[in-house]
Amino acid sequence: MAMRNNANIVLIGMPGSGKSTIGKRLATQRGLKFLDADKLIEKDQNLPIQEIVNLRGVRYLRQVEEQVLCTLNCTRTVIATGGSAVYSEAAMAHLGQGGVRLYLRISLPTLLRRVSNVHSRGLAKLPSHPLVRLYTERLPLYAAAADITMDNDWPLTGVRVAECHQLIDEYLSTQEAV
Repeated sequence: MAMRNNANIVLIGMPGSGKSTIGKRLATQRGLKFLDADKLIEKDQNLPIQEIVNLRGVRYLRQVEEQVLCTLNCTRTVIATGGSAVYSEAAMAHLGQGGVRLYLRISLPTLLRRVSNVHSRGLAKLPSHPLVRLYTERLPLYAAAADITMDNDWPLTGVRVAECHQLIDEYLSTQEAV
């Protein structure tokens, strides 16, 4: 029962997949803390994500992101990672040690509909790389890192959060049995 009581819930997925929206609801309903990893990175660098990318580049952002995620030491927290967190195997392994990694999977049409502010959103991508390329590149990384996958192409409603609770509880109960 220790894992269930102290487990973190780590949300991974593309921008616009609902990590922050669903994460805040999960945290509230489960009595957990909520942590937005992008906000931690911005605080660490004293710059918005997009400015980090513009001034120092994607590779630098990923290095900082890995450092911030690998030094997290928390329990009973819902962690909304940035979309690029999945590039770091070390970060994904570290985050998976204390909980469950839930991949909020969306389709390409949903991504394109939800993420219209590509140049100001703070995406860890080169300006020359279209969003479609980023999506295709990241899909296998999310799938490999995830303990649980949930499709999230429809509006972010309470019904989806209820499904998250069920999937998380089922996963955690199988981990406790091991």
